[in-house]
Amino acid sequence: MTGTNSSRVSRASARELIEAVVDPGSWYGWDEPVEITTDDPDYRADLERARERTGLDESVITGEGRIEGRRVALVACEFRFLAGSIGVAAGERLVRAVERATAERLPLLAAPASGGTRMQEGTVAFLQMVKVAAAITDHKAAGLPYLVHLRHPTTGGVLASWGSLGHVTAAEPGALIGFMGPRVHEALYGEEFPPGVQNAENLMNHGLIDAVLPLSRLSGVAARVLRVLCAGGPVSGPAASAGPAGASGAADLAGPATSVGSAGLSGAADPAGPAASAGPVASAGPVASAGPVASAGPAASAGPAGLSGAAGVSGAADPAGPAASAGPAAPAGVSAAPASAPIPGPPAAGPRVPGAEESIRASRRAERPGVRDLLRVAAEDVSPLSGTGAGEHDPGLLLALARVGGTPCVVLGHNRRSVRKDGTADGPGEGQALGPAGLRTARRGMRIAAELGLPLLTVIDTAGAALSREAEEGGLAGEIARCLADMVTLPAPTLCLLLGQGAGGAALALLPADRIVAARHAWLSPLPPEGASAILHRTTERAYEVAARQGVRSADLLAQGIVDRIVEEDAAEHENGTGDGIGTQDENGTRDAIGVGDAIGVGDAIGTQDENGAGSASPAVVSQGEGTPHSGSGSRSGSGSRGERAPRSEGASRVGDASRVGDASRVGDASRVGDASRVGDASRAGGAPLTPDASHAPDAFLSRLGRLLGAELAALRAQDPDERLAARRVRHRRIGLPR
Repeated sequence: MTGTNSSRVSRASARELIEAVVDPGSWYGWDEPVEITTDDPDYRADLERARERTGLDESVITGEGRIEGRRVALVACEFRFLAGSIGVAAGERLVRAVERATAERLPLLAAPASGGTRMQEGTVAFLQMVKVAAAITDHKAAGLPYLVHLRHPTTGGVLASWGSLGHVTAAEPGALIGFMGPRVHEALYGEEFPPGVQNAENLMNHGLIDAVLPLSRLSGVAARVLRVLCAGGPVSGPAASAGPAGASGAADLAGPATSVGSAGLSGAADPAGPAASAGPVASAGPVASAGPVASAGPAASAGPAGLSGAAGVSGAADPAGPAASAGPAAPAGVSAAPASAPIPGPPAAGPRVPGAEESIRASRRAERPGVRDLLRVAAEDVSPLSGTGAGEHDPGLLLALARVGGTPCVVLGHNRRSVRKDGTADGPGEGQALGPAGLRTARRGMRIAAELGLPLLTVIDTAGAALSREAEEGGLAGEIARCLADMVTLPAPTLCLLLGQGAGGAALALLPADRIVAARHAWLSPLPPEGASAILHRTTERAYEVAARQGVRSADLLAQGIVDRIVEEDAAEHENGTGDGIGTQDENGTRDAIGVGDAIGVGDAIGTQDENGAGSASPAVVSQGEGTPHSGSGSRSGSGSRGERAPRSEGASRVGDASRVGDASRVGDASRVGDASRVGDASRAGGAPLTPDASHAPDAFLSRLGRLLGAELAALRAQDPDERLAARRVRHRRIGLPR
């Protein structure tokens, strides 16, 4: 079997797909206009060109139509709009459409074609995958069908979330469907990725999708499936305020939506409207009054990096809403997200906030403690469990029963130990990767916690997911999606510790929780920084600059409401007399939260190639996963040739098909951080003092951390389960929305 044959792929636009699927004249769009709000001039230019080229205001279209007379909600990606990438506005549009479909009890058909996360919007865009997966999970929990038709290409975070949660999943013939890009394998190992692995036919042969369907057959097959899945529900009925009768599908694709009427939604899919009553009628839906969503387009404020999507950097309110009091009072050395949003005036004295480069280097030190060290120092009665219980084991995932800080719990954690004996990761993409068996092991741990009512502690410390034929054919992307679905609905109390590296889908799979605690030097990113740099700038040399702009640091995550508390890593006693060796931030928990010493807002040119890889060099299409970039016009210097290749451990998207740079561009020893990743004099910026990290006195740090985790777990366990789960839903629903 050969690789993906692009000549066999229809590459129909989102509009063409909708017109081919729904009954003539039945389409009615739900989308309200999205404004461009970013302060980044290059990203603004990207968006404006994409709008001019496609006639759309974002990368997704949502609405409803009829398939053989049955009302069906549809969401579809437009790949020509920034490679179908999903940012904050697109994520919010998707969620609103899913919620409306659930509220009106409509079956849902999704047709993704995407490279994944929109890199210009950074980590907050990456986390849109959580809330989209949560909305899909609620839709299915309400007993409503969810069908997926994967188009060419579907990769990265989109495949690892809403692209892999269908009751029935098909793909178009010859489509590239995969978590990572095959060019990444070639860049790392000097040989092509095994051909034919990531096409639709191979996935069907391995049981990962149910059918390979050309667009011409999609409508008929969907109708047949829905006759079974809808279980006797009404085939047709009046659409609630569905707009003018006989509205043309083509004309209405970008048209405004009217109110939903009986659904009780104001503005329906309007990203600028309130989210009141946005959940479905069934109790499984998202909690009502999920918070306002004004200016839900690409970040109302540019955030620390001038990037659209860094929404909420101007505030640090606890996103958990009712769960704000879920944990105990923050002890010394713990920065807690406050209940009030505004950042105060000059920051109070406290620990120095490190830049992105310093934290990433610190997180990769060989001496940095991992989950096994945490259990050794901070836990008692540890009982390791082996594998999935169904014949699979993955050394990248640790599962154990333990008492952490005195509180019994189930522990799931990334094992950062390398495949080399006694080795650890100190460079990009190195260390023990996480494969599909590891994620299935994680889901076993989630089930144990749910069945026994035990709190679940997840520990994130990963350089990324496994990149191999075995991982792709083993269903890596689908397992990430199912972990997200399980985590957002798990009845057990959940606490996440972001301990070190947090690269890509392997990190995201364990992130959704009632509370999230981060070590000071921990970080979370759609890709390893070197991969994001390779996508954005054709070189890995700007990795730390890109990471700073994407808002990956613990301080950025706290400011965005993604993280609730930061634990300092200093082992020495501070002048504040706390005696436990860790300092505190000011009462708002946002001291220097917006980039101390980081090179941010650089606004450098980002070249792209057109869809044929010809290097036409418009500002870049930046998205997670593999896919052909969008076409564009306008030239930009230095972008005529393809730059450095992406690093090992996540599905970085291919930037085009133009000729590759030779061996010098490979992400190998030349680009490895190696000894330079060790936090020492070489990493001091202008002689500035470094923020202490856990490598210097790991046991003291872990002991304090264990006490905090135990108190958090106990507090979560004491909460009313219904209130806790409701607060979790609100938390995830508000990701990326103004705070």
